[in-house]
Amino acid sequence: MSRTINRVELLGRVGADPELRRTQNGTAVVQLRLATDRRTQNGEGESQTDWHTVVCWAKQAEAVAEYVKKGERVYVAGRLQQQSWETDAGERRSRTEIHAQEVIFLGTGNGNGRSASGDSDQPF
Repeated sequence: MSRTINRVELLGRVGADPELRRTQNGTAVVQLRLATDRRTQNGEGESQTDWHTVVCWAKQAEAVAEYVKKGERVYVAGRLQQQSWETDAGERRSRTEIHAQEVIFLGTGNGNGRSASGDSDQPF
């Protein structure tokens, strides 16, 4: 079987303060909404914002919840994971999430950054 790669890197701003939650077995989990900008191809230098859902687990989630605030810049490296579910009305929904393996806190300016690494591969 040939090798494949599932890796994503993002540098963006946090859209809301992270909220720490716990799974039924007590594992910490945080979801971040991360905004990144991309230039449009219209030649006028305009940009559009893309929003990404980033999931952090265990000690990494606890560090993110403690240190990261809305508007701050963070670097995230991780992998893409597709989530699917059915609503109460029976509709199928899905979204793609980034499961973080590394998060570097950059603050609101160009600081030296702090990091939180996560080796956990917990299911959400």
